[in-house]
Amino acid sequence: MKAQFSVRAARGSAAGPPLLREDIGNIAVLTLDRPQARNTMSEAMLAALRQELERLAAHKRIRAVVLAANGPAFSAGHDLKELTAHRADPDHGRYTRQIMESCSAVMLAILRLPQPVIAAVEATATAAGCQLVATCDLAVASSNAKFCTPGVHIGLFCSTPMVALSRNVGRKHAMEMLFTGDMVSADDAYRIGLVNRVVGPGAARDEALKLARKIAAKSAAVVRLGKEAFYRQLEMNVVDAYNYANEVMLTNMMARDAEEGMSAFVEKRTPIWEDR
Repeated sequence: MKAQFSVRAARGSAAGPPLLREDIGNIAVLTLDRPQARNTMSEAMLAALRQELERLAAHKRIRAVVLAANGPAFSAGHDLKELTAHRADPDHGRYTRQIMESCSAVMLAILRLPQPVIAAVEATATAAGCQLVATCDLAVASSNAKFCTPGVHIGLFCSTPMVALSRNVGRKHAMEMLFTGDMVSADDAYRIGLVNRVVGPGAARDEALKLARKIAAKSAAVVRLGKEAFYRQLEMNVVDAYNYANEVMLTNMMARDAEEGMSAFVEKRTPIWEDR
């Protein structure tokens, strides 16, 4: 069963909404749809993403999210034309600050979303576009996909993309991408841990959906608990992380779906989740 939606930001373009949504069963597919602008993280795109992520956070039927894009780029990062147009504003960069804060809010919303988010990358993801891929919980890339943080080429270090990138790949790999701005192939992105798998051209969305369906078959309550715990423990020292994980495990162990899952394993049957 498919349901299609359009998401229009408050200042959306007359050409149509920058973000499309399609529900395939219990999976939501969000598609960046500004191919003529290389799906930049414009003011309208960021607003549309924030709006839809807020909706999905409260949507109990949706159990996983796939983030895809139309056109020759997954996302080329921030809209430099928008930012440049406000460079001379007499407010000491207030507009730029608002855009950066809006972008950070989108990234944090993905991390805090109860459902796992899987990026399906068919083309180039640069700067904040690379940040978006790194922020998603999982990522599938076409062999045609490429990634980079090229701000250093134009005198603008990719400081905000650095936050997500440095939490996904090894420190020296992140430093090389940030210092050189060089393009990274899909195979190298897989090698350094930026993406989970590489598939043939045109297959990233289908592979991401396949992965989403696998996750959607699990207990939504357990997946939600696990995602939150994963990101929280990453920011702790190892002793605090173990103490916290012990409490999470106890809470999980006493939950209805853990009881059902263990019983089903012992009885050699398929579990029936109640998502609690």
